[in-house]
Amino acid sequence: MELSKVTLEIFSKLEQKWLYHCEGKKTRVLSIDGGGTTGIVAGAALIHLEDQIQAKTGDSNARIADFFDIVVGTGIGALLAAMLVADDGSGRPLFSARDAVKFLSENQMELFKVKSVGVFRRRMRFSGKSMDKVLKEAFRRDDGRFLTLKDTCKPLLVPCFDLNSSAPFVFSRADASETPSFDFELWKVIRATSATPSMFKPYKLTSTDGKTSCLAVDGGLVMNNPTAAAVTHVLHKKIFRQ
Repeated sequence: MELSKVTLEIFSKLEQKWLYHCEGKKTRVLSIDGGGTTGIVAGAALIHLEDQIQAKTGDSNARIADFFDIVVGTGIGALLAAMLVADDGSGRPLFSARDAVKFLSENQMELFKVKSVGVFRRRMRFSGKSMDKVLKEAFRRDDGRFLTLKDTCKPLLVPCFDLNSSAPFVFSRADASETPSFDFELWKVIRATSATPSMFKPYKLTSTDGKTSCLAVDGGLVMNNPTAAAVTHVLHKKIFRQ
């Protein structure tokens, strides 16, 4: 079955039960799983969802972020999540779903550029420098400033695993809004949650004020489906403190 047909079947009931009842007070969570390097299924689903939102509302400028209260993602899903909620400087999303998927597709080879390592160069890794370059391009404004967790139009959650503390670490706009010690540049956050062991080296990053550091590996190791993090976030009412 074609991917478009699969996507349509998956979302048809969601649209019927959700898009026609957007006036409710329930918290709407968008969770984008990690896994793989292409994000093809998630990307197709997001494009379809945004197309349907625009069709139902009659607003060609409507974005997915307008209809969700919190967005969470890990791995390649975190990249899509961050692109959907990154603030363009006017309070609107920097990318539409279609633009985000297009960017991912056009930069796929550079995001996951293969290099050979080891004595006989038989081990395969992805180039961290190549990924850094692409992520910086995605999350840098025209004035040259890199976007941080605070520069999002909707709350964003991104998990990773911190080797320093041997525990999960969740990057959160709520925490970033409370103190710069938990505010990190968005491109580094995505780099951290994408650092799959054996494919990338652990990624070290520090907060914007230099007081908090993390030696991160792939968030999918502990939270490939990050929905639970979003639910916990909402239950602790952090979403309302942002």
